[in-house]
Amino acid sequence: MTVPTFPPGFLWGASASAFQTEGAADTDGKGPSGWDAFAARGRIKDGADTTRGTGFHERYREDVTLLAGLGADAFRFSVSWPRVVPGGRGPVNAAGLDFYDRLVDELCAHGITPAPTLYHWDTPLPLDEAGGWLNRDTAYRFAEYAGIVAERLADRVPMWITINEPAEVTMLGYALGEHAPGRTLLFDALPAAHHQLLAHGLGVRALRAAGAANIGIAVSHTPVWTAGESEEDRLGAGLYDTLTNWMFADPVLTGRYPDEGVAALMPGPVEDDLRTISAPLDWYGVNYYSPTLVGAPRAADALDSFSGFTMPAELPFGIREIEGYEKTDFGWPVVPDGLRETLVQLRDRYGDRLPPLYITENGCAVDEAVADTRRIAFLEGHLGALREAIDEGVDVRGYFTWSLTDNIEWTEGAGKRFGLVHIDYETLRRTPKESYAWYRDVIRSQKANGSAD
Repeated sequence: MTVPTFPPGFLWGASASAFQTEGAADTDGKGPSGWDAFAARGRIKDGADTTRGTGFHERYREDVTLLAGLGADAFRFSVSWPRVVPGGRGPVNAAGLDFYDRLVDELCAHGITPAPTLYHWDTPLPLDEAGGWLNRDTAYRFAEYAGIVAERLADRVPMWITINEPAEVTMLGYALGEHAPGRTLLFDALPAAHHQLLAHGLGVRALRAAGAANIGIAVSHTPVWTAGESEEDRLGAGLYDTLTNWMFADPVLTGRYPDEGVAALMPGPVEDDLRTISAPLDWYGVNYYSPTLVGAPRAADALDSFSGFTMPAELPFGIREIEGYEKTDFGWPVVPDGLRETLVQLRDRYGDRLPPLYITENGCAVDEAVADTRRIAFLEGHLGALREAIDEGVDVRGYFTWSLTDNIEWTEGAGKRFGLVHIDYETLRRTPKESYAWYRDVIRSQKANGSAD
């Protein structure tokens, strides 16, 4: 085992999300989400059946057993908002809450910490149709829903995540139209960013009022590398860095937007909202996959960090392919040191204002059915880089790999496999991969060396 030893109490986990795994799209009173409608419009590239997913809703006990076999300390899953509040507002679906109650009990019975994410992109369809995250009211409806879930589960859930990756929802869902709800607003999408951040702040308040504690958010971060030496390249890279990294982290951690121009484009009483958005957190979650190389815009630039989507010419930056590194099956460069770079950058930018960190997502898409040696190499390299960041003084408390099982990878469907466990999408049979055994052995070794309680 070449993974270094991590500090005492370090938490080891795996992740999943509701839309990507649960299936049971109209079971027990669940309402449709914006992603259900998006998929029904034929936007899943390989035609995978998102209403079936990986069958997690019926097979969750089997997957919890797999988690226990890993020796995982925690499981990061998401609660489906439309399963709990089908209309986004109004009546609560008791059967939906009951499902998560059973899931939490099953995790606790196996000694696994439940770590629910309250919003992992599946907005209730009625809210999407009323404007989604462009509508300020959605933030208040999210807070109501957060309180409902916490009232039911806070007695057994010791770790909470409000929102996952608001940058991707804003950019891919509202600016570029590649994800649900499929809007192509470019810079007019910025209200969606602000309202997600407001939802986060209101959600923190609602969770604490319901007795929940140990609350964080999961934000994607990418080191932005400048593609050239020209002033246009530097400006393009700087703007991209602001829009994808600091437009979300700065408000949460400092109560300010990183740029006055960005702040001026946000709706509502921005200064008042920022006081809500910056409610103190217990920890901050980092999702890391790869760096991004950015420069001045060029014709037909590819948004390489987001699965080859085409960048509109109207945007004042362009994404370049990063050469010289192995690529995942998504075409993303494998750069473990980018994780260390990201964490050190966060530490240097925020200093004492940065709470303890967790890696809430890190993994890779490789199409190796069971003998997934490329995934093992990816994880080994990134854990080494994570240990280097800790050695440089970054306070990281845990690591969640993405993901426990293969899942529906949004518009890519079933073809991009991130899991430690292989899913046969015809039978839904689970088969642990070599990376599952490797990660199990990592966790055992860490615990034997005293890195975990």
